[in-house]
Amino acid sequence: MSELSLPARAYLLACDTARARLPDRERVALLVRAAALTDLVLRGRLADDGGRPVVTGAGGTGHLVLDDLLAELATDPHRKWRARVRRGARETLRSLEAQLDAAGVIGLRTSRVLGLFPRRRPEVREPAAAAALRDEVRAALRSDTPVPADVAALTALAAAVELNAVLPRGERRRHRDRLARLEEQAGAAVPALRKVIRELHAARTARVAAASGGGGG
Repeated sequence: MSELSLPARAYLLACDTARARLPDRERVALLVRAAALTDLVLRGRLADDGGRPVVTGAGGTGHLVLDDLLAELATDPHRKWRARVRRGARETLRSLEAQLDAAGVIGLRTSRVLGLFPRRRPEVREPAAAAALRDEVRAALRSDTPVPADVAALTALAAAVELNAVLPRGERRRHRDRLARLEEQAGAAVPALRKVIRELHAARTARVAAASGGGGG
């Protein structure tokens, strides 16, 4: 799957191929968005300028999601990495899904929750290839040998978004030093993603507390 963009591989990594579903679309949208930013860093098309991603070079990448993001960054260059991970994440996820569906990498089926709310269910066409991708990420975490920059980045992104089905919490803690080294290869979008995920957890905890009356006096 090396011909796929990094956000496409991140998406497949997050898919539950056995149940043909995408657990926690909000988190996966953030993962995909951060992966797109990271892909552009690895291609030499983005650089850090005082905590902001700035476009370098010219021309397209051949991947529509990446090229759309490049155009967005070029027209609005003043936001920091964390804002870039958040901003447009849902749209990036929907665009990526449409392109993977059109390419035959996944098949999208729409169902309805309680007969009312639409839900997209991705069926990965080659589950064995998706499983090999998960194995590659796990091996990158557990090994001390160098790995390609894109594999290092994918592993760091999966850890930052707390993709427990691929990299359980215990594994991430045991290999904390290894993750730090992999993250150095990935660039600034990975720590930005981690901060956004922590904010997401805090917001969800606050909503649960409020709903249960935990904030009442």
